[in-house]
Amino acid sequence: MEAVLAQAERQHARLNLFVLPLFDAAREAAKRAEAAVMRGETLAPLHGVPFTVKDNVAMRGLPTGNGTAAMEAPPATESWAVVDRLVAAGGIPIGKTTLPEFAHKVLTDSIACGVTRNPWHLERTPGGSSGGASAALAAGVAPLAIGTDGGGSIRCPASCTGVVGLKATLGKIPNESFPDPFGNYAYVGPMARTVADCALMFDIMQGPQPRDPWSLLAPPMPPVPAVQGLRIGWMEHVGKHRTHPEVLAAMQRARAALEQAGAVTEDLRAPCFDDAFETYIVVATTAHAARLGPLEEKQGARMTESMRESIGIGRGFSGADLVRAMDRRGALHRAVQALFDRFDLIATPTMLAPPVALDAGGSVASSFYAEWAAPLYPLNLTGNPGASVPIGFGAEGTPIGLQLIGPWHGEAPILAAAAALEQALDWPARWPDL
Repeated sequence: MEAVLAQAERQHARLNLFVLPLFDAAREAAKRAEAAVMRGETLAPLHGVPFTVKDNVAMRGLPTGNGTAAMEAPPATESWAVVDRLVAAGGIPIGKTTLPEFAHKVLTDSIACGVTRNPWHLERTPGGSSGGASAALAAGVAPLAIGTDGGGSIRCPASCTGVVGLKATLGKIPNESFPDPFGNYAYVGPMARTVADCALMFDIMQGPQPRDPWSLLAPPMPPVPAVQGLRIGWMEHVGKHRTHPEVLAAMQRARAALEQAGAVTEDLRAPCFDDAFETYIVVATTAHAARLGPLEEKQGARMTESMRESIGIGRGFSGADLVRAMDRRGALHRAVQALFDRFDLIATPTMLAPPVALDAGGSVASSFYAEWAAPLYPLNLTGNPGASVPIGFGAEGTPIGLQLIGPWHGEAPILAAAAALEQALDWPARWPDL
């Protein structure tokens, strides 16, 4: 723990990782964990293992800042189930990590939190909105992180920093705080440096929680299958957008590695993704307008400009527009599920280009987001699981990720293929020069 916290202090000064450090409490928890070891007690799976918590995830007795300067959050009366489950398994939280305001963009900066940087290249983003989590992982701080994903916010930063991030099937990991649990498109999930650690964290986080109705329907995960014989639909380009050549080159190496491991790949073009952004922007921005509009009216000058823009766009849609978008969401869901009649998995780039500059924008209401994150937000609408696994580097030395998509409750084949890639590509063979 002392080594982790020393690294946390060094890298926070360099990268801006934490909104709320919990270093003193972590030291005391580590002392108790050490004493349990010395007494010969039976140890839980994460006994003494440090982890970080994104600052839109509630922890009992602490404010949930949500990356905003427009309001002062009171201490939470209880923790989210995922935090309690990791702590019950022996994990020790060391701090709450940075995010953009209300997690509304795929870069990590805000008036409240400042700018978070990518440890591989300080002028490039670590992605968002779980950027503090991903940067801390890549910088050698805690080995596990809780992230959230409302439009790619686990998978994008995992790709940008060369870590593993899983957005599970809707309800597989409970999100008991979403205001409309039945229309939920936001997820909480594990991020880690290795596939095995991500899988362990997922196993601990999953399971029913009465406040999330979808979680009550989720079956236990079956055994992880062999990669031999897995049928993988290979999508080099997603929707109407084109993928950067550096990402394509990394994908080709990953494809060869999976085929060498026994998977069967087939080129896939899926027109159902072409207009997904037109659906997502209505769903996301009307949620911003409805839930954050009153705050913007009172405290708009203290909010990020792109957050205010998203709220404004949402105000322009009608109730009928939202119903039509939800109908299109249903059609997209059905079209994507039909693809799994032919395939066990679908592979796409995680991001269509390598990590971008710190000031690139990235709001979910922007055309930049629509293109760069084109492989991500459709899964928030369909409920399918998707994970980003690192597969190489671009010309600037920043990581590139591959997204593996499964059918509902298809996390097992995702983790199998991800582990095969990790082994074949010898990742992580190196980490940033810190």
